[in-house]
Amino acid sequence: MIKDTIAAISTGMTNSGIGKVRMSGPQALEIADKVYRSPKGKTHLLHADSHTIHYGYIYDGEQLIDEVLVLIMRAPRSYTTEDMVEIDCHGGVVVMKKILETAIKYGARPAEPGEFTKRAFLNGRIDLTQAEAVIDVINAKNEYALSSSVKQLRGNVLEKIRQIRKNIIGNVAFIEAAMDDPEHINADDFGEELKVSVEENIKAIQKLLDSADNGRMIREGIKTVIVGKPNAGKSSLLNSLVGDERAIVTDIAGTTRDTLEESINIHGIPLNIVDTAGIRETQDVVEKIGVTKAKTFAQDADLIIYVVDGSTPLDENDREIMDMIRDKKAVILLNKIDLDLQTTKEMLENMTQHPVLEISAANQQGLEDFEALIRDMFFGGKLSFNDEIYITNIRHKEALSQALESLNLVLDSICAGMPEDFFSIDLMNAYDVLGGMIGESAGEDLIDTIFSDFCMGK
Repeated sequence: MIKDTIAAISTGMTNSGIGKVRMSGPQALEIADKVYRSPKGKTHLLHADSHTIHYGYIYDGEQLIDEVLVLIMRAPRSYTTEDMVEIDCHGGVVVMKKILETAIKYGARPAEPGEFTKRAFLNGRIDLTQAEAVIDVINAKNEYALSSSVKQLRGNVLEKIRQIRKNIIGNVAFIEAAMDDPEHINADDFGEELKVSVEENIKAIQKLLDSADNGRMIREGIKTVIVGKPNAGKSSLLNSLVGDERAIVTDIAGTTRDTLEESINIHGIPLNIVDTAGIRETQDVVEKIGVTKAKTFAQDADLIIYVVDGSTPLDENDREIMDMIRDKKAVILLNKIDLDLQTTKEMLENMTQHPVLEISAANQQGLEDFEALIRDMFFGGKLSFNDEIYITNIRHKEALSQALESLNLVLDSICAGMPEDFFSIDLMNAYDVLGGMIGESAGEDLIDTIFSDFCMGK
């Protein structure tokens, strides 16, 4: 049982137009009533109706602190399902801290990071996936990450996982009943029936796992690496995409010796772009290190942008790069099309089997086609997720992977003709892992770790 009342500043700790101090717990209304005074002194918040707003002043004894609006939310119709009070005050850091100190003086205690949302979880209003979606909404870097997080906040992941768990526990219940009462419940042919059910659950979990890579890119951004020979125009491309002279551009080959990282948005899609050293055979020790780093970054990339200098013929360095990107998601940019071309689009398409676009990075020619291609590659040309569920949390991905492994073991046991009690062990493993994912069987340490990442007033 949660018996204490917590308080925290919920807006940023910088001077701004307005600030918000919130309280939650059984004494929230009582504390608010002690520090609030209406203009005529007649309103008592202790008896105020839920979801009402009251104009007045905050006092510490006889000391006037600020002019405020106070929002009253009675249990269970609040964010935490407890009595809650939110004090809208002026947004100065000093005045917000003074109101918080006054609330603590009259009976509240300082909230821990994420404790308001933690109470919402502990009181059963949201599950763990929804709680984690709260911090994702706050930290969303683009509209797609926001859209995905809001859908999780509304419970779409919870609903899907509960469906799978309900199916699993139903099968376990039948097996246990058949083992307890074999005279009346016949489980002789249950293996084939269970096989169909488990395969459906595996398919559902695999679909969620398949979304995890896109989910990570939605949340964190697409790891994009620019590669090419020296002087191909990689740095000019980066500068054009960023809209600033971030990289040094000269006619001297090998100007870029190290990686240069920038983040940009294309149609709302975040790209974390890394400009790398030109890939070529070299005896220069520093340049060699840069080439090695370029190859390493390319191996881990979600997307490779291969910039080709169209004014020069292809050579062994180009062929090495083509081999490197053969099985990667890549775009070929045939650069310097404003010059006499020694390499053609058709040649590159035949040699790489990747899409090729003609551009002039220096003149920003063809970049709109490049942006449209990025959108189409990652989202099939659709700029809305509709009702798709995307797994954006690594903890969720790990839980789903463990559940999938357990269900595959069930299939192995069925095919091997094992007794029914073998099925129950792995079915319950999957059930428990998925329960931990949504918080229905999560340990205290896990819960504390998740909410420790939240800001103080959330």
